[in-house]
Amino acid sequence: MGYVDKNLLPGETVTYRTHLHPIIFVTPAFLGVVGALLVAFGFSNTALVVLIVLGVLFVVAAVIVGLPRYVRLKSSEFAITDKRVLVKTGVVRRHTLELLLSKVETIGVEQGVFGRMLNYGTVTIVGTGGTKEPFKGIARPLEFRRQVQSHTTG
Repeated sequence: MGYVDKNLLPGETVTYRTHLHPIIFVTPAFLGVVGALLVAFGFSNTALVVLIVLGVLFVVAAVIVGLPRYVRLKSSEFAITDKRVLVKTGVVRRHTLELLLSKVETIGVEQGVFGRMLNYGTVTIVGTGGTKEPFKGIARPLEFRRQVQSHTTG
């Protein structure tokens, strides 16, 4: 049971959920592939033992870079209920946003070229009173915005 489910109000139901996009794993995946290729090439030519060591270092770097991103993926929740927008990120440094739908002033989406092609982006939620909360790497950000807007307009 996640943060969203534990913090629902009586009678409140979740109508939409999203998560972080797998694009956050591009760097660790690249490092891992390069490392695996270096190790494979090093084993195919025993005179190039240094490539095996370099490949292992790349794989270790991939794990070091990828592990925090995996934790971030698993610890982030984005949901819309029939009453609120709920967002939770982080484990040690937790950041939460619980905003009543009636208090959402604007919701913006920023997407670059790759974001548009792969359907991810930054969602910025602005509440009444000027609260401005950006959340990066969200999967299906336009659908998230559409869901918030459909609940706020009735």
